[in-house]
Amino acid sequence: MGKKKHEKRVRRRVYEAELKRLQIELVSMQQWIAATGARVVVVFEGRDAAGKGGAIKRIMQYLNPRTARVVALTKPSERELGQWYFQRYIQHLPTAGEMVLMDRSWYNRAGVERVMEYSSQEQYERFLEQTPVFERMLVDDGIILIKYWFSVSDEEQEARFHKRLNDPVRRWKLSDVDVLSITRWEDYSRAKDHMFAHTDIDEAPWWTIESDDKRASRLNTINHLLSQIPYQSTEPKSVKIPARPSAADYERPSKKQYRYVPDHAKSIG
Repeated sequence: MGKKKHEKRVRRRVYEAELKRLQIELVSMQQWIAATGARVVVVFEGRDAAGKGGAIKRIMQYLNPRTARVVALTKPSERELGQWYFQRYIQHLPTAGEMVLMDRSWYNRAGVERVMEYSSQEQYERFLEQTPVFERMLVDDGIILIKYWFSVSDEEQEARFHKRLNDPVRRWKLSDVDVLSITRWEDYSRAKDHMFAHTDIDEAPWWTIESDDKRASRLNTINHLLSQIPYQSTEPKSVKIPARPSAADYERPSKKQYRYVPDHAKSIG
């Protein structure tokens, strides 16, 4: 049975106002990260269509992409399959002053790889043994590691799948593996429970986000993320915009010398 749906969802007006406030704080947080040389990794995991991508999009919306980036890896190459499992993820870890948001992560092995049997039992058991060690190493080296699990009910997930199927700009988000998550719901539940039992450690705990209400889940995610970073808000340096000097000896060439993009917007009224 699916979870009980939210009886009352966040109103759009309230959501947009609070989202803007939180996004302003995210900008302050990023400035602190850059100024102090902090390193931040935020892991986003959860069921398909649980809202991870939407939360990441709102976090990144106003951040400077030079020091905040999203890592969303495709399936491993032949070369990567021959490497130590964590090796392909290590190269994407942040340097000083950076924040990395991982849209799925090394936890693929405990989720889809486990359920779909893309990895062996030996590989799976080794992963569960090594992950706490690996994450403690990251934290011990000074990396701030935050792990989020987006929880969505079976009914809400199926509704979102149907919405994607009928939306041409979201259709790409729906794959055969995604659809199988409906029929393998209990398998994914068991895999998630087992994963938590082995990797929910004090140094890098799992934080669960109820995401049937997308607006609420986004606000809750950003608010909690801000609470996990010991940043201090700083006022930007005062900048004075100078008066534009008058043109002296410059004469602009004729527009006929340049190629302009056709005004499609004007053609549609």
